[in-house]
Amino acid sequence: MFGLTFEKLLVIGIIAVFLLGPERLPYYAAQFGRFVRSARDMANGARDRLREEMGPEFDEVDWKKLDPRQYDPRRIIREALLEDEEPPAPAVVVKPPRQSAYAQRKQKVVAAEPAPFDSEAT
Repeated sequence: MFGLTFEKLLVIGIIAVFLLGPERLPYYAAQFGRFVRSARDMANGARDRLREEMGPEFDEVDWKKLDPRQYDPRRIIREALLEDEEPPAPAVVVKPPRQSAYAQRKQKVVAAEPAPFDSEAT
């Protein structure tokens, strides 16, 4: 739990006893218990709402795969490099035009009528 061992929790408890004193310690322990309970209820509520909104797909998701602690760049690169490559696509043969692009454009310009001209435009 957050890298806290039993010894560290014990030290934190002893420090809390000295700082809070025996009179206030039960009150703050109860407050801490309520906080933990409400945080757990919020997490469960969020999970239930997500399950409601996602529907049956919620159970199909591999949540461990999305855990950021599983991130290992060396493994990701190794898997990407070892994947089977797709076969190359067949080469596309492009036939050259019978005429140059300049000649084709010149024919279109000659065949088209001139653009309209508005003498009153600015």
